[in-house]
Amino acid sequence: MTDTGQNAQALKARLGTLLDELIRHDGFGSLKVEVRLLKRGQKEVIIDCGKQYRYVIDFVPG
Repeated sequence: MTDTGQNAQALKARLGTLLDELIRHDGFGSLKVEVRLLKRGQKEVIIDCGKQYRYVIDFVPG
């Protein structure tokens, strides 16, 4: 798997883990996902759930 593929898989795994934690949490929680277009066919994905997790992934415009 390429580095980009690993980044995309890590991103999806983190999203799933955080969502599971929010659902199990006894109280209020929020999850925010922000996607920014970078140069050279890349996107930066920022997950904000108390902490921020940043991923840079490659993409092919569809």
